[in-house]
Amino acid sequence: MSGAPSSTYRLQFTPEFTFADAEAVVDYLDALGVGALYASPLLEAVKGSTHGYDVVDPTRAREEFGGEAGRVALSRAVRRAGLGFVVDVVPNHMAVDHDDANPWWWDVLQHGRESAYAKYFDIDWEAGPLLLPFAGDEDSEEEHEHYRLAFWRRGNQELNYRRFFDITTLAAVRVEDPEVFEATHGEVLRWVAAGEVTGLRVDHPDGLADPGGYVRRLKERSGVWVVVEKILGADESLPVSWPVEGTTGYDALREVCGLFVDPAGEAPFTALARELGVPTDFDEVDRASRELVVGSILRAEVRRIAALLDHPDRDQAERAVAEVMVNFPVYRSYLPEGGRDWAEAVRRCTSPAVEALDRQVRADPRGELATRLQQTSGMVVAKGTEDTSFYRYTRFVALNEVGGAPDRFGVPVAEFHRRAAAREAGSPLAMTALSTHDTKRSEDVRARLAVLAEVPDEFAEAVRRWTAAHPIDEPSLNLLAWQSLVGAWPITADRMRAYLEKAAKESKVRTTWVDHDEEFEAAVDAWPARVLDGEVAGEVAAFVDTIAQPGWSNALGQKLVQLTAPGVPDVYQGTELWDLSLVDPDNRRPVDYGLRRRLLARLQQGWLPEVDDSGAAKLLVVHRALRLRRERPELFRGYRPVRAEGEAAEHAVAFERTGLITVATRLPVGLARSGGWRDTVLPLPPGEWTDVLTSRPVSAPSGSVRLAELLDHYPVALLVRGDR
Repeated sequence: MSGAPSSTYRLQFTPEFTFADAEAVVDYLDALGVGALYASPLLEAVKGSTHGYDVVDPTRAREEFGGEAGRVALSRAVRRAGLGFVVDVVPNHMAVDHDDANPWWWDVLQHGRESAYAKYFDIDWEAGPLLLPFAGDEDSEEEHEHYRLAFWRRGNQELNYRRFFDITTLAAVRVEDPEVFEATHGEVLRWVAAGEVTGLRVDHPDGLADPGGYVRRLKERSGVWVVVEKILGADESLPVSWPVEGTTGYDALREVCGLFVDPAGEAPFTALARELGVPTDFDEVDRASRELVVGSILRAEVRRIAALLDHPDRDQAERAVAEVMVNFPVYRSYLPEGGRDWAEAVRRCTSPAVEALDRQVRADPRGELATRLQQTSGMVVAKGTEDTSFYRYTRFVALNEVGGAPDRFGVPVAEFHRRAAAREAGSPLAMTALSTHDTKRSEDVRARLAVLAEVPDEFAEAVRRWTAAHPIDEPSLNLLAWQSLVGAWPITADRMRAYLEKAAKESKVRTTWVDHDEEFEAAVDAWPARVLDGEVAGEVAAFVDTIAQPGWSNALGQKLVQLTAPGVPDVYQGTELWDLSLVDPDNRRPVDYGLRRRLLARLQQGWLPEVDDSGAAKLLVVHRALRLRRERPELFRGYRPVRAEGEAAEHAVAFERTGLITVATRLPVGLARSGGWRDTVLPLPPGEWTDVLTSRPVSAPSGSVRLAELLDHYPVALLVRGDR
């Protein structure tokens, strides 16, 4: 197997950021200390697509990026720089429509079940001609030989092909069939065989019929570093039979970010939410959200599964299928391996037909009923929890992240150490992340919002005052809006307007993407301009000024922890400086690499920047940590907690790898209010140590160093034994 990279740097390719543009920043990534360029999907996709997950032809590199010639030129530049090249692959689905953009799908429309590609897509041919819900109204419906062009509203009820979540223009692909696997993966595997690709990131494995079988085949065919975009529950692990290095890092994201959240803020934030009329029982919100999606946008999937159940009452069969998926404790099970989650979902159900469902699934855990249930349960959790309840349960939105647990208010230090040690022991080459193209908000927004847990009373008072002046007539969205405004400040009205439109429709409380409340949407649309053009804007700015510095401290702390803890750290494009982005497409804005080059050049000349709004201090942390990982990998092995001693010990988190110690400040507001570090010390193993960030020697003649001295310039330190 090809070796894992020391780190990765995610680039989002778009028609405006092509192979040539990426080639132009390879030298910057090399200078930054990156181990591998990590690319978003590179195969031919829908014209104009800014994400690339809507592949239409997996047999060629995307023309809008520069085609095969541009791809080859980029891969050569990456290899000349000595970097790895990790590519995002999309095995679950392809983009389809009623035009000929996708040649395989177009052939199916022309020839139906007789098409050579009919088995490539997961289509229920027994239900009749292929239903295409792309017509604008009922009058535009057409009855063709092999397909029906139907009113788009019929899709969620009558669709007869599996799709990606509720997106009817993304049809599921049957990669469990060896022929389909080879057809969809042949081009990328050719790149691997040529040494041009050294790692693979697998998108959405939970949608596959047999994720374990898929990754075994992929690993056997590629032999490279493979990570999967598997969203784990807080206490869930990857199936042990999967021959992959680990996940793409949302589990690590929850652990690292939660480390900087003060659990003492839970009660005040709960009280504020309750006072404002925001739901405070996460389980109740989550159940209602999942029930909503199985009864509406995923109704066609429920019906298709229920038809496979051997039960005389079809209504009861549908209720049983829906209830099991609503009650899943994680995204999906992987029967017959690890039946505990399936058993737990069944145990929570009361529908009369659940017993029959359970019996049939257990009798044939690899059968079609069991397979489709598992594929669809992940859709229910993603659409019900991530894309609905996370926008309804807005008590403290720093916790509402992909892979997060909003009902767990932060991560205790002991839990963080335990999980980090487990990652080192079980999946040391798994990816870790803080920001991705799919996160609800960037790492630096979360870092600033974490400060609010230390000043809940001050924030509550401000929210009451601001809401009185500019309320949003939906409590959950109102509280989300004020937190988002503070977290992403300064932000333009246009960016805030786009974010609130998405949040309002995802929550599905007053309006949705399908059924609009025009009056409510107009009020939400007008809200950002009213706030930003009035007196409240000045109050928000003043409030942010009081939390900006501790927010920067949190941001540097979580970044250094992520970059040096067990796992292969990913840096999402642009986040080497402060990045105050919200959900996509806000987090996919162009990156100013010219600015980053200039700042990096100064750092390479010995500049030690202040912690200020330039973000140069974060660039320093990223640069020094990444370079050390790449140049001295032997330091990043093992894991041992290092515990501070003294009055302010709870405000330090530290750990040792092998001749390397990471130190970070946590809960900085409480630290300042209590009088600072005072005589708190950090025990150090014998030897001479150097802080890599400042290049200063660290003296510990008595076996420990005073944190007031160690952290006098930055709230973080990275110590290496000996003179680096």
